[in-house]
Amino acid sequence: MRLPHNVRARRALSGLLALSLCLLFGGTILSSLTNASPAPDAPRLTRTGFPIIEPTVRYGVALDTFSIKEGTIEYGQTLSDILLGHGLAAQQAYDAANDFNEMLDVRNLRAGRSYQVLDDADTDGPDFLIYAPSVYRYLRLDLQGTGRHDYATLPVTMTEELAAGEVETSLWNAMVGAGHSFALTDKMEDALQWSVDFYHVQPGDAFQLVYEQEYVENNPAGFGRVRAARYSTGGKDIYAFYFESEDSTQAGYFGLDGQPMKATFLKAPVRYSRISSRYNLRRFHPVQRRVKPHLGTDYAAPYGTPIVAVADGVISRAGRTGGNGIFVKIRHDKRFDTQYLHMQKRAPGMVVGKRVSQGDVIGYVGSTGLATGPHVCFRFWDNGKQVDHTKMDFQDAEPMPEEYLPEFFQVRDDYLAKLNSVGSPIEEEDTVSK
Repeated sequence: MRLPHNVRARRALSGLLALSLCLLFGGTILSSLTNASPAPDAPRLTRTGFPIIEPTVRYGVALDTFSIKEGTIEYGQTLSDILLGHGLAAQQAYDAANDFNEMLDVRNLRAGRSYQVLDDADTDGPDFLIYAPSVYRYLRLDLQGTGRHDYATLPVTMTEELAAGEVETSLWNAMVGAGHSFALTDKMEDALQWSVDFYHVQPGDAFQLVYEQEYVENNPAGFGRVRAARYSTGGKDIYAFYFESEDSTQAGYFGLDGQPMKATFLKAPVRYSRISSRYNLRRFHPVQRRVKPHLGTDYAAPYGTPIVAVADGVISRAGRTGGNGIFVKIRHDKRFDTQYLHMQKRAPGMVVGKRVSQGDVIGYVGSTGLATGPHVCFRFWDNGKQVDHTKMDFQDAEPMPEEYLPEFFQVRDDYLAKLNSVGSPIEEEDTVSK
């Protein structure tokens, strides 16, 4: 039976009202439940959690997993001796020594240098021998026979650093007194060897340097080149700036106005030395015990100090005589010759006809012939006549082409600012070329 229209309307209205009440109270209840139970925080580590520890990786392995024994190579000790002393069987030591020699000449295993043996407790016997022939390289020798050898070069980073000092007694003492090494002095000579007579330094002389310092594993290693130098002596400043043009056609040391520092001849054939006897026509000979002209300049230096050619040329004589000992003579051009006497030995290949360049090692300081101690007697000929080379003024190399000067001046001015940050010039700099 069909209900009347008014009854059906009332029932529909009652249903809508009930639905509205359910939605209203249901949302309130759900909201209350949500507010009563907030979402949990994101998970996070507590103070009682285990910290993440980065492993100590060196020589290509995680050192934390090994026990490490350090040792020093003793004089006459072989690699097999070292390995046998750390528990390797004779055949294992023999095989490992052969592997070592394939990667690095065993003659590089030198007394006084250190080594490390790495041992993992989970393996039978030691695992690796670590040996560094220099600060730049290491050799990892696998003692387990699994072929995990490695001979690697460590990455080198380079920074520019500053040095300065004042001479009180000698240049070497000034360098060490300023906290630097003899090796940096050697680099300074590279830059200034054509313009500064380092055998006549005077108290009160001063120097400032910008140089390249090498770092390996955050530790100071060697030196790169000196980028800029100022040496003050006798009331004047001598500058050297290393410059290489963008097209690489100009490269080397240049003075304040762009003039090349490289001269035809070096000031001396050896470093780390002193003049022990000068050119002297009335010199009393210490061996022959009589007055005899000394037509050269003696540079005293330790046995084995390298002797270098002071200029480009061709070896015209090389040999040994009773008075001169072991010697080399070089013909430089139609005008000049030089000779180097009393050598301990000649450098390999230094024979008649050999062409040499300025700075090439031609021999080593000794005391052969009529000599009372280790030195090189350096002789200089000008048109066939022996002369005192310390009193000669040699022509500089070809000047820098003018088109490169603006590029050079920009580099120079940057380094002048750095030099001035560790010292002041004697001469005014506002007159330099721009």
